[in-house]
Amino acid sequence: MALDAEIARLYQLPLADFTAERNALAKQAGPRAAEVKGLAKPPVAAWAVNQVYWQQRDVYDRLMEAAGDLRAAHAAVLSGKRADVRESGKAHEEAIDAALKAALAVLRETGQPATDATKQAIATTLRALPAAEAPGQLARVLQPGGFEMLAGLPVKQPSGRVATMPPPKPAPAAHAEKPAAKPRVDVEAERKAREALADAERAVRLAEQNVRREEFEAARATREAERAAKSLDAAREAVKEAEAALEAAEQAVEAANETQKTADKRARDAEAELESARTKVKTLRRPR
Repeated sequence: MALDAEIARLYQLPLADFTAERNALAKQAGPRAAEVKGLAKPPVAAWAVNQVYWQQRDVYDRLMEAAGDLRAAHAAVLSGKRADVRESGKAHEEAIDAALKAALAVLRETGQPATDATKQAIATTLRALPAAEAPGQLARVLQPGGFEMLAGLPVKQPSGRVATMPPPKPAPAAHAEKPAAKPRVDVEAERKAREALADAERAVRLAEQNVRREEFEAARATREAERAAKSLDAAREAVKEAEAALEAAEQAVEAANETQKTADKRARDAEAELESARTKVKTLRRPR
């Protein structure tokens, strides 16, 4: 158990420290040394998702709850029951958006690059959760599942019976013996199961199309938000420059007014001196 805790600690470390700490732990792992040595360093996107689990558990837990609710809604619909798949899907997307923002905040705080490709990888990984890996210990980027996500869910058949959604069939082995002919009852049951399977596959394809459309809209909204933020920054800078120019102009006007006042006073003084000089001249020119 102590070693498992140390392994979990590896995924909480700064990404640059992972390899060195893993190798050091492998030297102390005894019979599990090969297992520890084989632990892969997560890519940036997977590491960021791990940090949401370790640092913002409430955000991660809301995402897991929303994912479970969405799967339950799909299960209810496939079994012929009523369920609000749209509302569950909306809640799931909101939880994904919150987790994505949290992951990107981690990248900003740690100085990790957050390219468009990284953002997309984080979003698809969040959408694919929960995964087979232990929470907070992802070592790879995930992709949302397709039809495999519905394996094991009950599906209501046209007859009203409920069958379990079968897992995808493996490819047949080469030179396999030809199976014996199936009884008519089995053939009919298989036909109905295939019909239910086809309906489920169509539902999955529709859901995947909706997901891709929402991802595209989300990416476009992100780009528009970034452009708007840049425009806002530019506008704020322009306002600052305009305010500075206005202040300078007001100071210039005030200085000009003071200069004008001084000039007017000097002009009045000069006129008074001139009038005084004229009076003196007139006085001197009077005959005595």
